[in-house]
Amino acid sequence: MERFAEDAALLAKVRDYLWKNAHLVSTVVSGKEEEGAKFRDYFDHHEPIATVPSHRALAMFRGRNEGVLQLSLNADPQFDEPPKESHGEQIIIDHLGLRLNNAPADSWRKGVVSWTWRIKVLMHLETELMGTVRERAEDEAINVFARNLHDLLMAAPAGLRATMGLDPGLRTGVKVAVVDATGKLVATDTIYPHTGRAAKAAVAVAALCEKYNVELVAIGNGTASRETERFFLDVQKQFPKVTAQKVIVSEAGASVYSASELAAQEFPDLDVSLRGAVSIARRLQDPGRAGENRPEIHWRRPVSARRQPDPAGA
Repeated sequence: MERFAEDAALLAKVRDYLWKNAHLVSTVVSGKEEEGAKFRDYFDHHEPIATVPSHRALAMFRGRNEGVLQLSLNADPQFDEPPKESHGEQIIIDHLGLRLNNAPADSWRKGVVSWTWRIKVLMHLETELMGTVRERAEDEAINVFARNLHDLLMAAPAGLRATMGLDPGLRTGVKVAVVDATGKLVATDTIYPHTGRAAKAAVAVAALCEKYNVELVAIGNGTASRETERFFLDVQKQFPKVTAQKVIVSEAGASVYSASELAAQEFPDLDVSLRGAVSIARRLQDPGRAGENRPEIHWRRPVSARRQPDPAGA
């Protein structure tokens, strides 16, 4: 049995079959339904292992790491009920050239094949193939992240122009920060244009734009971004002197930067939520501004140890 489980040619045949036919199965751990509600889409989920998209694969692995989901391989998804003999067992039988009829020893041989399949071959290849899926998903996610970060950092800087940053929000309000042409913070505010106080918010924004000669308005692309954009257009209609150009900017990493040690050192007395608006304004002035757009600020997903940065910089 050990010899069969280490037969490279046999493993290659079974591996090929599983990759082409097996399904990755995700089920919820009993009693974890409420705690793991964010993974509810994967409480009873299965799909071909070879084609599972990276975002779904990583979500399922996160669910498993958090103790919410159980992952396994269904080697024979073509059957509604688990068959008495898996196709994997048949591959082993064919590979070994066994002819199983009703001879006295055939029952024992079938037991050996079944045990070899379930305990040795399937468990080994399940671990291997899930590792392959995870590595492939991480590679794809990292490549997408790298392309997006490249586009962000290589975006043309707006230059030395006074800029207002608007960090959109609904119930919690829109955080406002104005930086001068050098990026120095000169004013902050919190307005509530989406909770029945749009008129007061418009007056506040117009006053800041006029006082600091704001030329650009950077609006974060998160929750309530479109509503905040429409609000600013209304401000310009009400106050013709507000001629600043609006730009929607990525706010990826802004909240992480806001709570970082770097931001705390520069703005020790400024509320964390307002620091995000500062970052949004500055990233329009200069997308590559040192410190505020480091890759680790944008990437928040866990990755395998082999992908962790080398502390020595090697």
